[in-house]
Amino acid sequence: MNFVPQVATTEISDADLDNVSGGLAAGGSGGLCIETPVASVAADLLAVATPEGITTGTAFHAAAN
Repeated sequence: MNFVPQVATTEISDADLDNVSGGLAAGGSGGLCIETPVASVAADLLAVATPEGITTGTAFHAAAN
């Protein structure tokens, strides 16, 4: 018996390769953190745009010191 795995090769276009490797994307993020002797407040914003659409996310955290 031959236990050597068989491998098939094929050509892939540049557009398909972009999709496999993560594609084309642009993104940005920002954050703000304020600390006082009484409390801490933090907020974050994230946005990523790809050919498939736009994704956004936010986070907010407040804590008393």
